[in-house]
Amino acid sequence: MVFRFAKTLDPITLFHTPALPSSSRVLTILKQAATAAEAGTVDSRRGEFQLEITTAPPTSDQLRNILDYVTANPAGAGQNTKQYAIEEVVRGAKDAEDALKRFKEDPGVFVRPVTVDWTNGKAVLGDNESEILKMVHQLDVD
Repeated sequence: MVFRFAKTLDPITLFHTPALPSSSRVLTILKQAATAAEAGTVDSRRGEFQLEITTAPPTSDQLRNILDYVTANPAGAGQNTKQYAIEEVVRGAKDAEDALKRFKEDPGVFVRPVTVDWTNGKAVLGDNESEILKMVHQLDVD
């Protein structure tokens, strides 16, 4: 008998607000992408991924990571994920420290939907379908 470890799937988290049409669109996009990856019907370097959907705000550590992901200069070929301003993630924030302070005072300042690829350090704000699909499939296309 041969024992093998099951392959761990990359987690992709959607910080979701069901009442927002943009958030519902992202949920649909991600569910379709997950189904296509599972069925092997999409050209993807990643393959299957674990879709996590949460209506809870991120933890302070998660927010710190998200801020790093969206403001970092993309490194290397194929790292063409869009950059965002801090205030696009946390309403009214001037910089990362201000964002964390505002968030601790009121988690409601976190702007949704946000889709996060924790394994590859990327995040997409809003419902930009091409950016989301580029991220979840790890494609180098524009």
